Amino acid sequence: MSRILKATLAAALMAATLTGCVVEPVHPRRPPPLVEVVPVAPAPGYHWVAGHYRWGHGQWIWVPGHWQY
Repeated sequence: MSRILKATLAAALMAATLTGCVVEPVHPRRPPPLVEVVPVAPAPGYHWVAGHYRWGHGQWIWVPGHWQY
């Protein structure tokens, strides 16, 4: 086999092998949830959606709870 063909086959094999790799970012452990005081519902039929953390801009960001109809 020629040198160019061997190099091409080796590159194709490496590319095919690496396509199965999935790299996920490692996030620091999520902080414990904050204690929220649930205000009075604005009207009947609303339900409370509790606050939670979401990952954004390289850190955990608290999303406060809210009333939803």
